[in-house]
Amino acid sequence: MDVDIWSWVGGTQRQLHEAGNAGLAMALGDVPAQALEGRYGQLDVVAPAVAQQAEELEQPWLELFARYWHVIGRVGDRANGAVALADARELAEFAQRSDVSDCPAASAAAEALAITLANTDGPGYADERLAILGRALGTVGPDSLAFSGLTTQYVAALLDDGKPAEAVTYAEAAVERLRGAGREASWELAAVSARALLAVGRGEDALAALHAANGFKPDDPVAKARREGLLHSGILAELGRIEDAVESLPDLDVVGEHPREWVEWSQVVRKLAAGASIANSWQLGRVMRQWMSYFETMGGHRAQVELALTAGHLAIARQGAWQARELADLAEAVLPELQSTAGLAERIAELRAAADAAPDVPPPGPQGELVSYFDAADGRTADPERWVGWLWPQSGKDLEATRRHTTTLGFLGYAPVGADIYWKMIVVDADPANAEEEDIAYLTGLLIEAEQDDRVLDLASRLTSPESHLALARLYRARERWEETSAEAELAVQDGAGLEGRRLWSAAVQHLGDNAAAAEILKPVLAEGAEGEEEDIWRVIVLATATEDWATVREGAAKLGMPLQSAEGPIEEEWHLIRAILPAPDGSQREVLAVRTGPATARLAIPQPRGMEYNAGDVVVVDPRPLEPIPDSEEERENFVIPFAGVSILRPGGFTSWFFDGAAPGEHEWTEFNELLAERGWPMWVYSDDSYKVTHPGTGEPLPGVFGWIAIPPTVTAAELDAVLDDATEQWVHPLAWLDLSREVGVEAERHERIVKEYGL
Repeated sequence: MDVDIWSWVGGTQRQLHEAGNAGLAMALGDVPAQALEGRYGQLDVVAPAVAQQAEELEQPWLELFARYWHVIGRVGDRANGAVALADARELAEFAQRSDVSDCPAASAAAEALAITLANTDGPGYADERLAILGRALGTVGPDSLAFSGLTTQYVAALLDDGKPAEAVTYAEAAVERLRGAGREASWELAAVSARALLAVGRGEDALAALHAANGFKPDDPVAKARREGLLHSGILAELGRIEDAVESLPDLDVVGEHPREWVEWSQVVRKLAAGASIANSWQLGRVMRQWMSYFETMGGHRAQVELALTAGHLAIARQGAWQARELADLAEAVLPELQSTAGLAERIAELRAAADAAPDVPPPGPQGELVSYFDAADGRTADPERWVGWLWPQSGKDLEATRRHTTTLGFLGYAPVGADIYWKMIVVDADPANAEEEDIAYLTGLLIEAEQDDRVLDLASRLTSPESHLALARLYRARERWEETSAEAELAVQDGAGLEGRRLWSAAVQHLGDNAAAAEILKPVLAEGAEGEEEDIWRVIVLATATEDWATVREGAAKLGMPLQSAEGPIEEEWHLIRAILPAPDGSQREVLAVRTGPATARLAIPQPRGMEYNAGDVVVVDPRPLEPIPDSEEERENFVIPFAGVSILRPGGFTSWFFDGAAPGEHEWTEFNELLAERGWPMWVYSDDSYKVTHPGTGEPLPGVFGWIAIPPTVTAAELDAVLDDATEQWVHPLAWLDLSREVGVEAERHERIVKEYGL
C-alpha cells in the first residue's frame, strides 16, 4: 500500500463521520488490523460489508481498499490458494478500471494475485507471477511503499522459477534503488533476499543479511518474530549449526495457527530431526497430516505435495514405512492439479523406494494376540503409528483387529484408507444387515470423515431400520442438512433407535428453530432410570430454559441434585458472576460480565455500545458447560470468573446505552460519580484504558482520558440522565462530554460539540 493511501483513508473516514456514517468509518480503519492480527471472523464479515457499502456509495477506491484487505487476509497468513484465485483475479481486474487505476493502492492488487498464485502452485505459476509483477513494477518507483512488496514477490517468483542467482541480483538492485530514493527496504524484502543468498549457497551471507535486517520495518509486524525465527533456524540448519537452529525454531504451538509457515517449518524440522536434535513423533505426523487436509480444502496444491514428501521422510525416520507409502500416494494424487510437476515424480519414487527399504518393526507379540496387546497398551504412551503397521496384516480379515486398525487410521488422518478396508469387510465381503451396530456406527463415521457420502447412502440402502435411518441421520448432521437429519432421526426413533436417535433428532429440531420440540424429544432422559448422561440432562435444561418451560428446568435440576430456591414460576436467583461469551456484529465475540440467575440463565451487568443486539439488564440463556477449565488451586479459583457460551436472549431488559468521553476526573470525583449511578441502578462501564489520553485545551498537554457507556432502564428518560450527568460533573475541573445524549435531548449540544473539539475527543 502506498503512503498516500493512508492519507486518503484518514480523509475518507472524516468524510464518512461528517456524513453520519460513523459505523463504516470505524470499520474502514480497522479492516487492515483485522487482516494482520488474524481477526478473520471479523474480517470475513466486515470487509465484504464495507465493499458493498462502498459500491452503493459509488466510492471505487474505498471498495478496492476493502476488497484488497479481505483477499490479503485470506491469502496471507491463511495461505488460501485455488479457492481464492477467482477473487484475486477479479480484484486485479477491478484495479485496472479507469476510475480505480489512479488509486495509490491499485498496484497492490497485483501483489495479492501473485501471492495467491504462489499459494496455489508457486513454481507452476512462476512465469505468470513474474509477468503480473513486472507490469505493476513498471507503474511505481522506489519512492512508493508498494515497491518493496511488489519486489519481494518478484524475487520469490524468481526463486520458484529456479533462478536463484537472478533473484540475488534483482534483490540487490532493488535495495540500491530504495537507498537512492532515501528509503529502506522492508523486512520482508530483506528476508527474501536472504533466502535467495541461501539458495545460491551463500549461507553466511544470508545469515548476515538477516541479522542486518533485524531493525527494518516489516509490512506484517505481527508475523515478523516467528517468520524471522523460522528463517534464521533454516539458515543455521544449512550451515550445520544445529543447536542454534533448534534454539531459533519457533515452537509448534507458535506456528500451528499460521498456515503460511507450515511447509517451511516442516522442512526445517526434517533437517533437525535427522540428527535427533528435535523430537520426531507420531504426534508430529498427525499434525502434518491435518495440515495437508487444510491445504487440500484451500487449494494449496504445491503445499500438499511438499508436506506429503516431508512428512513421508519423517515417517520413515521413525520407522513408519506404511505411512510413507500412503503419503507418496497422496502426493501423486495431487500432481494433476499442478501447473508444473518437474522433478516431483522422481521425488515421490525416491520416497517409495526409501519406504520399501525400511526395516519392519517387530510386533510386541504373536499376530493372533495383537488385539489383546492393543487393548492392554497404555493409551498415553502407546504409538498409534506402530499399531497401524502391526495390525495391518489382520485388518480386513479379523473383525476385532479391523475395528482397531481402521479407527486408528482415522485418528491419524487416514480415514479414507480405513474406510476402504472396513467397507470391503462389512459391505463387499459380507451382508451389512447382519453386522453389529457398533461396526455400522464405526464404518459410517469413517465414511463421513473420508467424505464418501455416496457410500453412506449405499450402506443405508443395505440396512434395515432403525440402522438405515441412523446412518443417514449421521451423514446429514455432519453436512448440516437439518431437515433431512430431523426426518431420518425421527424415523429411527420410531423404530427403536434409542438415545442416539433422540440426540440427533433433538439437535436437528433445535437448529431448525424449535427449542420446545427439541426439549420434548430429549425429555425422556429425565425419567427415573432412563438411559442418558449428564450432558443430555443439561441439554434439556438449556432447551427448556429457552422456551421458559420452568417446570422441565426444575425437573432437570432435581435430576442433577441442584437445589433451587423457588418451586414454581421463572427462576430468577442471584448465584455468581460469570463471563457470558456473546457474538458481536463484526463476527468476533465479546465477553460480557453477567450474574448467573439460574441453571442456564444470566443477567448482563455491563452496558454495551449502540448497535449490539444485547445490553445490560438483558437475561440470556447460556450453555452451562464452562469454556475454560476451572483452576485447581483455591487461590486461583477466587479470582476466576467462569466463561459460558451465550445461546440466546431470553428476556430483553430494555436498557439504552449512552456514550461519554472526556478528561478523567480526580479519584474522589470519580468514586462519587460511580456511587451515584450505582444507587440509581444505572450500569456504567469504562471502555478506555490507561493509555487513553485527551488534549488540554489551554496547554496542549496530554491528559488522562476516560470513555465508556452508561445504560438506563426503560423507565428512565434520556432527559433525566442528561440532568443527572450535568449536576454530577458541573464542579469537575475538566468537563465530560455526552454528545449523542445532548443531541437526543436537544440541550446544550453546541457545548458538547465544543468540548469534543477542544479536548480532541
